[in-house]
Amino acid sequence: MPKLRLPIPFGAAALAVAFAILLPHVAAQAQESDTLAKIKASGAITFGYRESSFGFSYLDGNLKPVGYSIEICNRIVEAVKTELKLPAVEIKYQAVTSANRIPLVQNGTVDIECGSTTNLVERQKQVAFSPDIFRYNVRMLVKADSGIRSIADLQGKTVVTTTGTTSFRLLREADKGRNLEVNNLGGKDHSDSFLLVESGRAQAFVLDDILLAGQIANARNPKDFIITGESLRTENQSLMFRKDDPAFKALVDRVVSGMMKSGEMEKLYNKWFMSPIPPKGININYPLNAETKEAFANPSSKGI
Repeated sequence: MPKLRLPIPFGAAALAVAFAILLPHVAAQAQESDTLAKIKASGAITFGYRESSFGFSYLDGNLKPVGYSIEICNRIVEAVKTELKLPAVEIKYQAVTSANRIPLVQNGTVDIECGSTTNLVERQKQVAFSPDIFRYNVRMLVKADSGIRSIADLQGKTVVTTTGTTSFRLLREADKGRNLEVNNLGGKDHSDSFLLVESGRAQAFVLDDILLAGQIANARNPKDFIITGESLRTENQSLMFRKDDPAFKALVDRVVSGMMKSGEMEKLYNKWFMSPIPPKGININYPLNAETKEAFANPSSKGI
């Protein structure tokens, strides 16, 4: 007697097809967000670095990425090797800018951005952050003989901000900046923005004061420039990586918090911001401020 084959209801058949299509997609999504699995499979990790965030992440005389943020990321790699029981992990480097850093982390090109990125709550919708590794004030760099000393003095002037940063928005939101008539220029990176002031095309460069200090320290004539004006906001810098990856975030948080509690982070800070650094042996000379001391004492990736 032939076996009777009952027809599969249309809904069940459609559901089976849907699952067949959906499951590989779900698995792929899970794999994409699992940074540790990606590193284990490839034996490599990709750092995003900045070319001119002096002290934090920049190129030395041999065009090698160096800096405070890079060294913290190196410590994270050591922890990854231990976690995954790998004898070695190759570090690859990908240059990023303020404009493309978030997309490059999101699409998997960069596994961790070791740069100078502000941890904003609005950015946490797209990426994840380590505990703050630095806190600072947003102010402006001007020529010492410009006569500009406050936000009000920018009336009718040209102000440069690096494309992809929040600096111009902060200037506009400041009480004394709302009614200003200024021309805004966008530099492709911090060095480009600084050159616009140095050449006279812009009268002020608004950015994190520590990054401005790095630009001045590397200038041909540092005494020609000053950091001045009211603080537009106290901000925080963190390492950035893909969101929805709790295992990798837990490892990053453990390493960064541990460095803070052991005193290693402060030693690293003094190495990059209070000592001569490559390639020119210049000292940025930016003492540890109260805000960063608080970040070290109470590690947090809360964001602002």
